[in-house]
Amino acid sequence: MTVDHQPQVRVHIRWMIRRDMAEVLDIERASFEFSWFEDDFIRCLRQRNCIGMVAEHAERVVGFMIYELHKTRLHILNFAVASDMRRRGIGKQMVEKLIGKLSSQRRTRISLEVRETNLAAQVFFRSSGFKATNVLHAFYEDSPEDAYVMQFCCQPEVADMILPINRIDRLAG
Repeated sequence: MTVDHQPQVRVHIRWMIRRDMAEVLDIERASFEFSWFEDDFIRCLRQRNCIGMVAEHAERVVGFMIYELHKTRLHILNFAVASDMRRRGIGKQMVEKLIGKLSSQRRTRISLEVRETNLAAQVFFRSSGFKATNVLHAFYEDSPEDAYVMQFCCQPEVADMILPINRIDRLAG
């Protein structure tokens, strides 16, 4: 097994806009055998609790994520990085952006389903701190494939340790 030694790339992560759709669809089609269509993205993004974000580098969309906001969690619906830009830290930056939205008081976890055959995604999310918590048998409409539910949980003890420091700063200032 060889390890890619690609230079890491810093990206700007921003809200997805209509003009990004062509690049997002190119990444989607190159990434997945059973890819979403433009209508799937539009239908999803029109929902009030659905957010689309892109990772941009050198004025090019090199990754995207679609997720839903729920009362206690974020749920990733779609997540991909352009094939020529993988293993350069882009996916990690996108996950870190989502983790930054968690708090011990409100949304405490991120969840997603990963196809049982998508080993690259399983390894990536596991290396990002996600754990497989369940198997959904015959989950997908387009194949009889199972899905692994993977979750990242905010560590309340870490968040609780940060709070007193913030209180001290506020009292001292």
